[in-house]
Amino acid sequence: MHRKITQRLAMLNPEQDYQEIAYLLQCYEFPWDYERALEFALFRTYAVPSISALLYKTGEFISRPQKRYDDTELILYEITENGFDSERGQAALKRMNQMHGRFAIANEDFLYVLSTFVFEPIRWIDRFGWRPLQENEKQGLFQFYRELGRRMNIQSIPEDFDSFERYNREYERSRFSYAETNYQIGSATRDLLLGFYLPKCLWSLGKPCINAMMDDPLCDAFGFDKAPVWLQQLMKNSLKLRGKLLRYFPERRQPRLGTQVKRPTYPGGYKIEELGTFKKPGAV
Repeated sequence: MHRKITQRLAMLNPEQDYQEIAYLLQCYEFPWDYERALEFALFRTYAVPSISALLYKTGEFISRPQKRYDDTELILYEITENGFDSERGQAALKRMNQMHGRFAIANEDFLYVLSTFVFEPIRWIDRFGWRPLQENEKQGLFQFYRELGRRMNIQSIPEDFDSFERYNREYERSRFSYAETNYQIGSATRDLLLGFYLPKCLWSLGKPCINAMMDDPLCDAFGFDKAPVWLQQLMKNSLKLRGKLLRYFPERRQPRLGTQVKRPTYPGGYKIEELGTFKKPGAV
């Protein structure tokens, strides 16, 4: 099937056109897959005790998980859809850095979170997308998030794709371990994801389906029950079948913009400077 966006992507230079690559992949080629992949990317970071402990301390993930989810997505979408140097992109970066600047976050934790934004979408799309990513697309995503990390003042970002992926793998091997805060943040996030698809009365049936999408180290770090093998295969085969069917669908003509999605947290719209968390009055 003749697809202009796919052909356009194949012509782009990842060293120069990484913003366009990220935009076209996220808003045209794989909008649903990309959003699911970023959800699981963030999910993986909650399996690290140093990260989950900080998130638990803020109370936001437990008391207002929908708002925390919407804020994170909107800030990232603003940057991807508008570009780093646009007025809205710069405002979103400023808001992100203001939030992070209030906390003593280790650089290696920042690096790991950044690495999940690169590699989880690539892994998800290669497994479940309607086509695998081309090499220049993978390199473009690496360059896009490397630039994002630079603008977040993250230090020691690896210079090349393979080195960053090794960092991602080695970090998970050494840092994934069970903690009660992992369980609390992971459970709140899993319930949030289930709420997108099921009424609350069916969440108990849906939890094994979410668990089925997790590898064993991730389940162990959360303290979640592992899904039976048959359910793991069913979930993964269903997603692969969806990808195969999408090959016969017509190309998307309009972008799917995450900033335009109606969100329960902001029924009347939002201002970038009001997204995220703020220091509470009287807090030290």
